[in-house]
Amino acid sequence: MSLFDKTSLALQTATNLRKLRQELISSNIANAETPGFHAKKMDFEAALDSAVNGIGGAGGHESAIKNVRPDIYDNPEAITSNDGNTVNIEKEMAALAENTVLYKAAIQLMNKKLAALRYAVTEGR
Repeated sequence: MSLFDKTSLALQTATNLRKLRQELISSNIANAETPGFHAKKMDFEAALDSAVNGIGGAGGHESAIKNVRPDIYDNPEAITSNDGNTVNIEKEMAALAENTVLYKAAIQLMNKKLAALRYAVTEGR
């Protein structure tokens, strides 16, 4: 039996994947002037939702949630510039800001779960 519930595991996985998305977006921004660079996108929300709400597979929910892998691909919505670069700096900056907000929200939820656990362990003292 794990000390942490399904929600805690999902939040842990989500923060790890949001960190990875942050690195990917940062890489896109860093290469905004690199000729021929193709911007990447990353999706994981559907896979995480399926792991949390699915039947869990052979290892159960815990294993399914821990094994969620992101889907990283070339951005199909990108417009290629004259030098072959597909980075749209405004969209990347907006995606970076959105990801930061969602990362911080997940961290706050984890902190609340840990505070509730601490309260239970110390019997409210």
